[in-house]
Amino acid sequence: MDTTNSEVTVRDVPLLDLKRLDPELEAELQDAFTRVLKSGYFILGPEVEALEEECASYCGAEHAIGVSSGTDALLVALMALGIGAGDEVICPSFTFFATAGCISRTGARPVFVDVLETSFNCDPEDIERKITERTKAIIPVHLYGRCADMDPILELAGRHGIHVIEDAAQAIGAEYNGRRAGSMGEMGCFSFFPTKNLGACGDGGLVTCNDAELAEKIRILRVHGGAPKYHHGVIGGNFRLDALQAALIRPRLRRLDASSLRRAENAAAYTSLLEAAGLTSGASPPLRLPEAPPSRHIYNQYTLRCEDGATREALRDFLAANTVASEIYYPVPLHLQGCFSSLGGETGDLPISEKLAGEVLSIPVFAELEEEEVRYVADRVEAFFKES
Repeated sequence: MDTTNSEVTVRDVPLLDLKRLDPELEAELQDAFTRVLKSGYFILGPEVEALEEECASYCGAEHAIGVSSGTDALLVALMALGIGAGDEVICPSFTFFATAGCISRTGARPVFVDVLETSFNCDPEDIERKITERTKAIIPVHLYGRCADMDPILELAGRHGIHVIEDAAQAIGAEYNGRRAGSMGEMGCFSFFPTKNLGACGDGGLVTCNDAELAEKIRILRVHGGAPKYHHGVIGGNFRLDALQAALIRPRLRRLDASSLRRAENAAAYTSLLEAAGLTSGASPPLRLPEAPPSRHIYNQYTLRCEDGATREALRDFLAANTVASEIYYPVPLHLQGCFSSLGGETGDLPISEKLAGEVLSIPVFAELEEEEVRYVADRVEAFFKES
């Protein structure tokens, strides 16, 4: 992509535009819909099994189990490990609510850790500080499409006999030291929510693992714990994946690497343009950009950091006035959410999470962005800081 910044006049740049489909993909999606409609097989079945096999291969895992959502992937993973009342599960505070919400739904206690400023992901040193005799699992989140620093987390878990569940909802195809997200912990949990890099036309999720016995346990739990049908040795849930969603995901999976590459190219263009504008230099730069990743980053989001909350809000308002969409992922860290107040979290407990929550702003980076749109967004960001 040519990153030379020139006068641009693009308007209405969305954060994500799901209607931008190439004709070949649109035709394949139509064919998939017709195929499922004519099959009469709408829940689980051959389409789900085919997707599971393809996703397992893609993620470098032995097994993949399709479920009803990314949230249910996390929940069924915790259930499969028998986590419940009296247990503690460590997770980052700076992430989407579902990670901690699922821990609480099992009856276990979420224990929040801080994150690293450079990667937005779990701080392994804080994880070690928070381990107790009640810690049963760690859920590192691969935030924004970049893998957490997994080697020290896995070493800690192995030393203490703790399970590791990767929350890879935003990171399918991301890599860490040559390993794919979802292949490093005991389980990986993915979301097919439409805004994800590999999105369905509705809801869906996936659990990956390398243990055949664990995979079978998840398959049983996703159908109310029935094995055989109508015989329940355990209590599960209704976590089944629709055949239609599986059929609509499969053509996108075949294009996922190309799509992720385009996102990375858009991210690189932003970085080049904003650095060239002089916004990231000096002892106290007005803008901080995502750190160059050591391994494959799939850029579910491209996230800027402003000097403070007031600047962030002013930039967001300026972009909106110039018809550029943006979003804050996430404005309130989990340890300060009202529903977790009984855990005793207070302002100042996790300073990096709190700092990031007041600084971050994500701008459009989806694969179908046009080159002039990327340049326009960068131009508007530059204009805000030059005019301020």
